[in-house]
Order: sequence, then C-alpha cells, then structure tokens
Amino acid sequence: MNLFGTLRAPRELLFGAGQRHALGGIAARLGRRALIITDTRLTADADFLALVRQLEGAGIAVRVDSSTLPDVPVDSAVNSADDARNFAPDLVIGVGGGSCLDMAKCVALLLTHGGRPQDYYGEHTVPGPVMPLIAIPTTAGTGSEVTPVAVLSDAQRSLKVGISSPYLIPTVSVCDPDLTLSCPPALTAIAGADALTHALEALTAIRRDPVPGIAQQRVFVGKNELSDHFALSAIALLWPGLEAAYRDGADRAAREKVMLGATLAGLAFGVAGTAAAHAIQYPVGALTNTAHGLGVACLMPYVMTWNAPVIRGELARIAQVAGLGGPDDVIPALVSLLARIGIPATLRDLGLGEDRIDWVAEQSSGITRLIQNNPRPLAPHEMRNLVAAAYRGDRASLN
Repeated sequence: MNLFGTLRAPRELLFGAGQRHALGGIAARLGRRALIITDTRLTADADFLALVRQLEGAGIAVRVDSSTLPDVPVDSAVNSADDARNFAPDLVIGVGGGSCLDMAKCVALLLTHGGRPQDYYGEHTVPGPVMPLIAIPTTAGTGSEVTPVAVLSDAQRSLKVGISSPYLIPTVSVCDPDLTLSCPPALTAIAGADALTHALEALTAIRRDPVPGIAQQRVFVGKNELSDHFALSAIALLWPGLEAAYRDGADRAAREKVMLGATLAGLAFGVAGTAAAHAIQYPVGALTNTAHGLGVACLMPYVMTWNAPVIRGELARIAQVAGLGGPDDVIPALVSLLARIGIPATLRDLGLGEDRIDWVAEQSSGITRLIQNNPRPLAPHEMRNLVAAAYRGDRASLN
C-alpha cells in the first residue's frame, strides 16, 4: 500500500481555555495596525472588549468593523475593504463565528490584492499571500480558523460561492473554548452538526490517485492518510461532546471536545474537501434562508445512505471511534443524535417547497467540484432521487 497524505494548516495554532489572553503578544509580532472583523452582537461582549484592550495595550492601533452579516454577502466584503483602506491596516483579525472569519479572509484578500471577490472564485485563483490574518472563533463549527476557503453569498447567482486557496489559511488561529460558553443551545447544535458533517464528508470523500503535484493542482485533493486521521479524531470528540454541550452549555469539558473536534474537522476537510451534502445545501439554503449547518446535517444521513455500498470500511472506522456496534449502526445512530439536538429530519422540515426539488437537484449537480468528490457517483436522475428522498424522509428508497 502506498501511503499518501497532505496537510495545510495555520503557521501557529493555539488551542485551550484562556489562550485568547495571548492575543496581544501574538498580534504585536505580525503588525502595528489591526483591523478587527466581527459582528454587531460581539462588539458589546465583555470578552471581545478585553481582546481590544489587549491589542491597544500592546501598542497596536485598532479599528473595529462590526458589519459582518450572515453568509457574507459579496458586496459587504467589498464595502468593508473599501472602508478600511484609509486606516491602512497591516493585520486583519477575525473574531466570531464562521461568517466573521470568512469575512476577515475576504477583506484581507481584497486589501492585499485588490479587485472584487468575483475575481477569485474557484480554486488556486489568489495570486499570492495575503496580509497577516489571525482567526479567533467564538463558535465551534465551520473550522474556518484552519481552512483554505472563504464562503460568500452571491445574490446574482442566488447561491453561496467559495474562494479556495492555501493563501487564505490564517497565519495564527487562537481557539479558546471558553469563548463558546455563551453560545445558546440552538447555535451550539447547528455549528457542531456542521463540524460533524465536515468530518464525515472528509472521511468518506473520494480517494484520488496521488500523482505528484496533485496538491498544487487542487486545493481539495480527496481523502488521504492525514485527513483521515483528523476526521476520525474529530468524530471521536464530536459524537459524545456535541449532545453534552447542547444539553449543558456550561459543561466545559464538552465545550472543549466540540471546539477541538470542529478544528480537527476543519483540518480534515481543508485538504480532503466535502461532497454531496454540501452541494445540495447550497441551493436549499438559498431557497429556504436556513443556516448552513442545519442543511448539511439534515442531508448527511441521506447522502451516507446513498454512499453506504462504497464506504463500508469508513463506516466501520466511524463505528469504532463512536463506540457503536458495527458499520450498520452508524447511520441510524447519526439520525438519532441529530434528532436529539433539534436538527430537522427532512428538507420539507427546512421549508423547501416540493415544487423546487427539480431545481435543487439541477443546481446541486452543477456544483461539480463537490459532486466529483462524492465517493459514489451521482448522475442527474440519481441526484433528483436523492433530493426527493431527503424531502420525503425516505432513506429506504436509497438502499
């Protein structure tokens, strides 16, 4: 067996309770004028204000941009970059959930290289390094603190789009689970289910022939030895930790498991990529205006059922780290876990109209980067059947 693995990660990754207090010293090594990207809610948060004071105490000039919106509309990133130019930052710091971190990545890109986000859609389109970027997540889900992708909403396309480049990986990531203690149960569930989906899709992605140069040709190369390691470690943490954190937000041990699991899942899918569940969620999310984590988690049991004939080995490995009896137990146990934390069971529950099934299937099939990463091929008529099954709640029809 020829082993192949690849890993892309921040230059420095700090994980642990209280690690946010190192921000001042970290930032002082990277710049003197820091643009903080966050959202309106966080600007009144005591922990956030303490981070700002740390930076100022380290002699760093600070500008706070709290304009981040959910799913990062393209124009909002352009406006933030334009507004920041007179401040002339030499460091960008993203503080918040996945949207804040993706916004920070995009603003750093535009401040460094100019243009508009549309100029950089796709893979390997960023021409070079962006200015130093620090990521401080306050939710545990997207893994954006370690990934090479920024996801935005393009109103003209009525879909989410991605900019994927190793240059977008933050320079430093500070993952302090204490910052997630205030996350309400619903947000904990949505973010954590997103992280679990990342790990599951990374582990079950297609395994490509590791020809020399594949990591330079593709941002997402498919599953490999290193991504499998991080994905399984993430599942082992998230499977027990997510429900515990959902039930008791003050459970620090559970919060640590979920945040570490989310970060490890980010390291896994940051090279392996995601697949059909993400492809289907993009048009579903555009139609229903529902959270990304809700959509991908809702879809995951149906996608795994479709993929089951070709991922038997991966299901066995999931069962082992999740403490289940065997591969046949994985999907039913996942369905039960997601139900217990309030994830909708069907696309109908998400608010999708039955008359939009064909459109969703057509749009999903067109997201070839993700569909080609799925371990079992999905022809257009098979995609339509999969979307319809997820609408009806009929996993049996996919066996």
